[in-house]
Amino acid sequence: MKKYLVAGLLVWLPLAITIWVLSWLLGVLDGMFTWLLGLTTAVLPASTHALIAALAKIPGLGVIVMVAGLILTGVFVANVIGQWWVHQWHRLMHQIPIVKSIYSSVKQVSDTLFSTSGNAFREAVLVQYPREGSWTIAFVTGKPGGEVAVHLPGEYVSVYVPTTPNPTSGFFLMMPRADVVSLKMSVDEALKYVISMGVVSPGAAAERAAARN
Repeated sequence: MKKYLVAGLLVWLPLAITIWVLSWLLGVLDGMFTWLLGLTTAVLPASTHALIAALAKIPGLGVIVMVAGLILTGVFVANVIGQWWVHQWHRLMHQIPIVKSIYSSVKQVSDTLFSTSGNAFREAVLVQYPREGSWTIAFVTGKPGGEVAVHLPGEYVSVYVPTTPNPTSGFFLMMPRADVVSLKMSVDEALKYVISMGVVSPGAAAERAAARN
């Protein structure tokens, strides 16, 4: 019974997790749409409130509207006029106290993660964390710069140590390059290894295929 239970779990668990992630994402988009509709009630006349409430109850409308809005925004900012408006928006956000610190930090991170000109993670490595003798997979994100680099003698690298099974949270460390062990596996393979908590090792699929042949 245990054998069959595990076999069934391996079939349905990936699908269940995929559905859960998609449901969470759709819920976020739908929630943003409802929030935007709520803002419109403050500026539109009371005669439109009933229509707005009816729109908020239509299943899936929020997701469609938000996705369409993202696409239209991308089309708008892809031309010269759109770029000018985006530049003005950035200038405005950088002139607001407190907001400018949060906005600039988030923008730098998002530009790094979603930029088409490069990768957020350059290399998969092994580091000793959280103590000496305990190893984990990390990702090189660059080198320390500015004032921080002045206080770090020698060659240092910036690394991101992800948590498992959710690699979107983790720890940022600056370590001597000599203490970092480079890996031949790709960043994608290393991420799969982390997310699976070490169950899906890099090259395991190729080894199973070779064994069958």
